[in-house]
Amino acid sequence: MKKLAITMGDPAGIGPEIIIKALVHAKIRGSCRLIIVGDRTPLEEAIALLKLPVQLRVVQSPEEYRATPKGRTIELIDMGVAKKIRKGKPTAEGGKASVHYIQKAVELALDKHVDGIVTAPISKEAIHMAGFKWPGHTEMISELTHTRDYAMMFVGGPLRIILVTIHIPIKKVPSLISKDRVVKILRLAKKACEMLGMKSPKIAVAGLNPHAGEAGLFGDEEIREINPAVREALREGIPVAGPFPPDVIFHKAYRGEFDLIVCMYHDQGLIPLKMVAFDKGVNMTVGLPIIRTSPDHGTAYDIAWKGIANPSSMIEAIKLAAKLKI
Repeated sequence: MKKLAITMGDPAGIGPEIIIKALVHAKIRGSCRLIIVGDRTPLEEAIALLKLPVQLRVVQSPEEYRATPKGRTIELIDMGVAKKIRKGKPTAEGGKASVHYIQKAVELALDKHVDGIVTAPISKEAIHMAGFKWPGHTEMISELTHTRDYAMMFVGGPLRIILVTIHIPIKKVPSLISKDRVVKILRLAKKACEMLGMKSPKIAVAGLNPHAGEAGLFGDEEIREINPAVREALREGIPVAGPFPPDVIFHKAYRGEFDLIVCMYHDQGLIPLKMVAFDKGVNMTVGLPIIRTSPDHGTAYDIAWKGIANPSSMIEAIKLAAKLKI
């Protein structure tokens, strides 16, 4: 079984709660070996809040992992950086702690002590308050792993999407849609299919403009950049088709005609995926030298520490990480 490290995320958010709920869930017990990288105090508080019959066992390394009957014991590498956290609010202390957890987990994965990492939600505001400048998890982990070419991909229900551009204003998207950038993402899309164990994948490309530009009437990015990228990818042996009108391709993928869609910008792909798999979406980073997945939601400060957070996305993130291959 794979050994996975789970980072606790921002202690003030729902991370501790959804991790504990996920680790005692029947779908997870026995599927892989899981070790939390986090802090003992908030995790014990989460266990008490949830009134679950489990206890923490502090270990120094993943090699000390020991399976227990019915998942009654949860292993933890205690970082000791979050003693008093203001729950339900972004703070510098919470941001600093969440970064420490990620740094440790990445180190464990790079050194082959674990087979991959699953990251609980962090707050961009909190990590910026702590003095870190990364715009998010993906960029942080790519820097920590010295990865230049990477992509954000999402899996939910029957849909799998990978993004050409990520967290940028809509008005800047057209200027960033270039042949080279789309080809790079198509190569990563092929790699993602290999990670998922697909032997004969079908990859689709969504156009940027309405009707995929309608032969240049509604925009020419498809003609100038996206079509040439698709042709080059085909020459490289990448099984790709398109660009397709964005209002058509997601339905085709939903019906099983395509395995993965290359989307030009964040909301183009995330809106349909969250429509069909809001509670079970998973974020994975493609191109890293390690496996990394994450629930596709944030810290949810508004419901944190109330015992009502849904662990479904965390459960799916763990299941996907256990399935992926590098």
